[in-house]
Amino acid sequence: MTSVLSRSELAAAEPAAPYDLDDRYRSGAGPVLLTGVQAIARMMVEQHVRDLRAGHRVATFVSGYQGSPLGGVDKMLLGMPSVLTEHDVVFTPGFNEELAATSVWGSQTDLPAGTATHDGVIGIWYGKGPGVDRATDALRHANMYGVNPRGGVLLLVGDDPASKSSTVPAVSERSLAALGIPVLFPRNAEEIITMGMQGVALSRASGCVVAMKIVADVADGAWTVDAEVADLPITTPEILWDGKPFTYLQRPMAAPADSLIAEADLYGPRWATVRAFNDVNNLDVVEVDPVRAKVGIAATGTTFDAVRQALLDLGVDDAALHRAGIRLLRIGMPYPVGRQSVTEFARGLEQVIVVEDKTAFIETQIREILYGTADAPQIIGKHDAAGAALFPVGGELTAARLLAPLRRVLRDRVELKRTPPPPLSLEVLSAKRTAYFCSGCPHNRSTAIPEGSIGGGGIGCHTLVTMSGRSDSAVVGLTQMGGEGSQWIGQAPFTDVPHLFQNVGDGTFFHSGQLAVQACIAAGVNITYKLLYNEVVAMTGAQDVEGGLVVAGLTHKLTAEGVKQIIICADEPKRHNKKALAKGTLLWHRDRLDEAQKLLREIPGVTVLIYDQHCAADARRQRKRGTLPTRNTRVVINEAVCEGCGDCGTKSNCLSVQPVETEFGRKTRIDQTSCNTDYTCLDGDCPSFVTVELTPDKKGRKPSRRKPAGPPRVADPGFGVPTGTQNVLLAGIGGTGIVTVNQVLATAALRAGYEVESLDQIGLSQKAGPVVSHLRFSTSALEPSNRLTSGSADCIIAIDLLTATDNRNLAYGSAERTVAVASTSQTPTGDMVYDKSVAYPDTQSLLERLSVTTRTLTHFDALGAAEALFGNTAAANFLVVGAAFQSGGLRLPEASIEEAIGINGVAVAANVAAFRWGRVAVADPAAFAAAVDAARPKALPVVASPELLASTTFDGEVRRLVELRAGELVRYQNAKVARRYVETVQAVWQSERTITASTAFSAAVARGLHKLTAYKDEYEVARLLVDPAFLADVHAQVPGGENLTYRLHPPALRAMGRTKKVGFGPKSHGALKLLAKGKVLRGTKLDPFGYAHVRKVERQLLSHYTAMVLRLAAELTPANYATAVEAAGLPDIVRGYEDVKLGNVELYWARLRDLGITA
Repeated sequence: MTSVLSRSELAAAEPAAPYDLDDRYRSGAGPVLLTGVQAIARMMVEQHVRDLRAGHRVATFVSGYQGSPLGGVDKMLLGMPSVLTEHDVVFTPGFNEELAATSVWGSQTDLPAGTATHDGVIGIWYGKGPGVDRATDALRHANMYGVNPRGGVLLLVGDDPASKSSTVPAVSERSLAALGIPVLFPRNAEEIITMGMQGVALSRASGCVVAMKIVADVADGAWTVDAEVADLPITTPEILWDGKPFTYLQRPMAAPADSLIAEADLYGPRWATVRAFNDVNNLDVVEVDPVRAKVGIAATGTTFDAVRQALLDLGVDDAALHRAGIRLLRIGMPYPVGRQSVTEFARGLEQVIVVEDKTAFIETQIREILYGTADAPQIIGKHDAAGAALFPVGGELTAARLLAPLRRVLRDRVELKRTPPPPLSLEVLSAKRTAYFCSGCPHNRSTAIPEGSIGGGGIGCHTLVTMSGRSDSAVVGLTQMGGEGSQWIGQAPFTDVPHLFQNVGDGTFFHSGQLAVQACIAAGVNITYKLLYNEVVAMTGAQDVEGGLVVAGLTHKLTAEGVKQIIICADEPKRHNKKALAKGTLLWHRDRLDEAQKLLREIPGVTVLIYDQHCAADARRQRKRGTLPTRNTRVVINEAVCEGCGDCGTKSNCLSVQPVETEFGRKTRIDQTSCNTDYTCLDGDCPSFVTVELTPDKKGRKPSRRKPAGPPRVADPGFGVPTGTQNVLLAGIGGTGIVTVNQVLATAALRAGYEVESLDQIGLSQKAGPVVSHLRFSTSALEPSNRLTSGSADCIIAIDLLTATDNRNLAYGSAERTVAVASTSQTPTGDMVYDKSVAYPDTQSLLERLSVTTRTLTHFDALGAAEALFGNTAAANFLVVGAAFQSGGLRLPEASIEEAIGINGVAVAANVAAFRWGRVAVADPAAFAAAVDAARPKALPVVASPELLASTTFDGEVRRLVELRAGELVRYQNAKVARRYVETVQAVWQSERTITASTAFSAAVARGLHKLTAYKDEYEVARLLVDPAFLADVHAQVPGGENLTYRLHPPALRAMGRTKKVGFGPKSHGALKLLAKGKVLRGTKLDPFGYAHVRKVERQLLSHYTAMVLRLAAELTPANYATAVEAAGLPDIVRGYEDVKLGNVELYWARLRDLGITA
């Protein structure tokens, strides 16, 4: 007897050959892991080799326009020049979708002169659903007149039925059908390759442009692809037309009358060829075929996989389908649906159930095919037999959404699993992670509009303003790409609003938006276009702008077209040569944005503000590659000086300006790992900012980060080889490496010999939003869908706890099976950065939410641990992965995971060390905690002397608060001030003890009185800035940082009219130390700063607060206790400096009045 080993058994039996990433694009190589996008390149390679074997040298011409879910196609192709050259692929990114389609059509035309370099050219167009709409006319012409029979045309259409990254849901087969274009629908990477080759063959045989519908779950998914993928037999059908063998011949587009002949060809013999091709190549497959079937289910593409997955989730496997007489048809070509395959599928059936996204399209075709046939079955789909709604018409049909309708139509025919319990009744989170601008993104500032104006939105990164809580950048609506501003032509005559600001990105402008500007000029409307010039198409991967002009050239173009006034607001105006600009163009610094907008809105006609600043994310990448100069200035915040007022977050809107909770309340820090050196945060009205310079080329001391620590070896968790499909859910934040982690784990599973499928659900979430990745692997056949279903997760890796505990993601967990590992690190959302009133949900409550749907839960602060162990947070993700492995959630070999980290090739040593330390966090938590603690810089707290507290009776948390704060007050002023503070808290404590055991009032007074006593005047700010502990913290955050400079805006300079901060470098540090010693003058007549209005207010607050809490203590009763506690805690409102502080003081007084307490 011969036994056949599975892939995993073979992998275990013999050492695997080294993995070469280039194998992904080698004909006949495998097994490899391919994403849907990568499979497109592999398809081109296999087709080229196939043609060579047939004796033909055929080139490929590729053009299109980027857009999710195919946003990475052009970046991928541009990154593989040797592959393109080897396989005669010419890639020319399109100016826009229509012109790209025309270019592809051109590749099919033989010229009457010259000599062709190849036997034929395959034309490949790519774009998303709305791009099909834009290119319709070119595609209609190309398809009507036909393609070159030695070449062929393939459309790669990216559809987004769930509208994850589109303004409207996209299902393009309806539009393509109207053009007479056949449509194929691949379900995975392998089918992109096979259907791509079939599509080329079909195009050559029929002359039709052939489309492949690639949905987001396929483009963003990944699968194991075997070497045999190229061994695909393809048959060209032979048909008779008018009694003669038909051979397709391309018709030239010579005269309008020829179109009628071409039309007759298209819908005559050519269309018959399309149908015959479907029949002879078995594009439609009956997967389950019981002998006496009575019911049939038909679906196409990923919807078919969703049906299969839903059936399994209902307990209906192939054996159950056979017993129940249920036949399954997988339709490979949704247009035109195969007559022969549908007729054979329906034979003997009583009912056909059609499952498809959106409206009835395939269902209608099946009805047409079966109408009038003998014993035609009943057909249901969007509606049941009684006319009631059945399968949803909106959104994307996932397995989860199919459970209820399938249960409804099958419950009388097959035994189903019991109805699952209702979803967990959990409250909606108080904060939600949404996509947001990257750190340092120009749109953080450029999208703001002046008070009293309205703005229009459009397509691009700036669309994220619609997801933000900011009111200063809100837009009144969006348009399609290229229509930006032209809606105002129809609005302006019917409103008394005199003017509109319109955002348009430079990528959109050169794609098509420039026509909208010309339309507004022609219409004579009053509009200011804010042309957000970032130099790249940032939303889809920072591609170069096709047909783009430099800023100077752009000013001349706009002026020639009739723009009345142009103002350039730039982050670096010196980069521009004023003489090269069009006459009358103003060049200002970006800080004058508001002034520029107010000026432009008063000018009749069309005006343009060019906001010139390079995309921050791309600038970061280029600086790493050395293609842009490195910015060596780093910003650090002195947390002791910081008041946590949030002004720097409001001014910068930057995600690297992060709120952080400390002993003394909410403060702000700069996340050095994510900072893109935009420096807008320095505009915050606060003296806590310090800059240092990195001098990497300077001899002597060099910047250094801690080397990855050497973790102790731990025992293998010993959970063994998994049985069945293993399901892993990763939850994180876009742009922080979660997709990379999923790719690494998928590669590890491949190297371990498993079948693999995965999905990264990103869309707009790539911009700091919630990203959820699905990973499934198995020693045998995988379950059908690459998306996890409800309750199926074996492991949840919660790299971001806020994302993981969203109700939709919690549904993947199971209290019986799910092992969860979570990082408790708090990464703020955009709204938290911009609005200090938006708080991060309580970590413990988030952990409790996650624990409800998991069997075991391990958690730790991954970002904090990574910062301690490695000097930055970059390796934090693999700490969590290591913990998931050691917990038994990731049942992959240790060696495979570490090999996959090496294959990824980025920070290999640090990430392997992080993976091992993550294992230690589970295997030996004490050792992990000790290592992290030992690596953290220590700052010894200053506590009050025993003498200060000798006569006190408070204990517990109140004593801890007072000990620490009294010690700080000694440093702030002297022991006398500290003693007064202690005595006041003691008096409150004694009164509180007479009515309650609670210490909330005393604790609130201990915090509030300290805050108002230690107000940060010039002496205190100076003391805290030159504190050796802060200097040590600066060097810990920015190793090698030199030329420490304090960024200050002293009141004296404000009074003289200076609006910006001044840098006080090393030579000024002595003066600051001397100023700090001047604290002895504080509050005396000799205090020169004490006469300022803000200082008088601070002293008044302290006096009032002290009297108030003593009065409240004296009058304390159980009835007014809660009011007293709230009043005592109100000093936390009083944050900031100068005008910011004074504004918050008004809020403080107002809240006291609300509580019935007068000033």
